[in-house]
Amino acid sequence: MIRLASVLLVSTGLELRSSIYHGMLTSNTSQLRRLLVGARQFSQRAPSNIDSLIRVDHAGEFGADRIYAGQLAVLGKTPVGPVIKEMWEQEKEHLRLFEKLSVENRVRPTALLPLWNVAGFALGAGTALLGSEAAMACTVAVEEVIGDHYNKQLRHLMENNPEGYKELKEIIKRCRDDELHHLETGLEHDAKKAPAYEGMTQAIKAGCRVAIWVSERV
Repeated sequence: MIRLASVLLVSTGLELRSSIYHGMLTSNTSQLRRLLVGARQFSQRAPSNIDSLIRVDHAGEFGADRIYAGQLAVLGKTPVGPVIKEMWEQEKEHLRLFEKLSVENRVRPTALLPLWNVAGFALGAGTALLGSEAAMACTVAVEEVIGDHYNKQLRHLMENNPEGYKELKEIIKRCRDDELHHLETGLEHDAKKAPAYEGMTQAIKAGCRVAIWVSERV
């Protein structure tokens, strides 16, 4: 996976020091292995629409966790380090909630977790290497897509089962509100001053939408 991440970084003209990269990327190895092994034990599933909903949300929070890990690896000792760390802690809690839902509903994680592990860290670290403004631009782009994604899920649940899945709805609302707060935080910390802001954010949004579509299905 480390070789794959290196290719991703080189393709954007960026390089991450291997010692930092290795330490931060492998910090999630045991968690990733546990999730993938546990998935083989699931003999029952949630209804298909809820199955895919929980799976994609778990994948999204997993990816967000890795993005902030990459950002903090580069910018942890800068003035924005504490801001990134606070957002990362919230993403860790989101991930914990969706891990719990996955187990309770016997939902297997996406088969692409190893890819999102590498790609998320590479995206976070790569944009951070361009400066704090670029890291915040990445946050704005990702959180805008995720906030919209959660709103669509809530509308779907309310229209199709207004009285059911109360815990799931509350978790999605909580995560949605945190993600939109992260978006505002990114704007407050000069995201729009990032080089090629519009092009960068549009590219990241497109990548996030593809990741959502794939993670719902694989």
